[in-house]
Amino acid sequence: MVYLFLLLGLVILVAGAELLVRGAVTLAEVARISPLVIGLTVVAFGTSAPELAVSTVSSLKGDSQIALGNVVGSNLFNVLLILGLSALIVPLSVSSQLVRLDVPIMVAVSILAWMAALDGSIQRWEGIGLLLIFAGYTAWLIRAGRAESHGGSGPSAEPVKATLSVLLSNAGLLLAGLALLVWGAQLLVDSATTIARSLGISDIVIGLTIVAAGTSLPELATSIVAAAKGQRDIAVGNVVGSNIFNISMVLATASLVSQSGVPVATEILFFDISAMVMTALLCWPMFISGAIVSRSEGGIMLTLYVVYTAILIAASQQLPWVDNAKSAFVYIIFPLACATFTTVAWRTRRHPIQP
Repeated sequence: MVYLFLLLGLVILVAGAELLVRGAVTLAEVARISPLVIGLTVVAFGTSAPELAVSTVSSLKGDSQIALGNVVGSNLFNVLLILGLSALIVPLSVSSQLVRLDVPIMVAVSILAWMAALDGSIQRWEGIGLLLIFAGYTAWLIRAGRAESHGGSGPSAEPVKATLSVLLSNAGLLLAGLALLVWGAQLLVDSATTIARSLGISDIVIGLTIVAAGTSLPELATSIVAAAKGQRDIAVGNVVGSNIFNISMVLATASLVSQSGVPVATEILFFDISAMVMTALLCWPMFISGAIVSRSEGGIMLTLYVVYTAILIAASQQLPWVDNAKSAFVYIIFPLACATFTTVAWRTRRHPIQP
């Protein structure tokens, strides 16, 4: 029965995210915010709402390890699996704004989270700092989007009229989505915790795998559909925006609602969180290389995720070679991937791809 509740929680989370995104996108259009900013904020943050719901509920229940694993695992899932799979479907174009602003911010907040965890926990004051970064980043995006819209560079389609029925119906969708997210998060956290303890698996591993993958389903669906429809900027922007949201909003909120912050074990810091930082760093040269995420790069990212998951499974079985595998993955395999992508980016910039 507990597995049924786990599946039900995932379904409710996805449904809640869908309603929330629909309502929020229409309300954003009423406010005349540009589609690019809607993709980077409303869509990205909306599809990350399950992570926020699960991590907040987990921290309130004292299961902050699930909250931490959910954020770290989701960020790895977003880039390595979702972006990798999307790139295999069709090579992804990357806007210059993502390279100039959003990716550097994703790298910066990832490093800040790693630094905050160095003392063994992410404290409330550190969470407040991350929230301030999130507020500043979101405010800048909205301001830039409204300026772009008023400048006439946005789409020529007629904006949605701000009638009372439109406002009420979409506000209702948004609230219904939030309610479903909270309910789904409750089911997911309770069932995942029960399964973890019955199998002797730690909460952090469940958070890094089952919960992280489950709460990232909205991002997976959004990016794959966007890539298949040729909306490549949305596919990439959704992943980058979601990762920024996960750290600067979700992890920060978890540290605020938890009574003693979010504890971070040394093993998690130097493997999982370090892998998250390396994944963010990997995006920089990859996005610069011709402003395209190629199929080969997507294949490399998928391979990295498979290896990471295999190491997690081996660690849960306490196999003797796991520590060496973790060190090799973070300090050898990832740097080699970064070096490869950097070399490709350098060669591409010297010899630009002809349109």
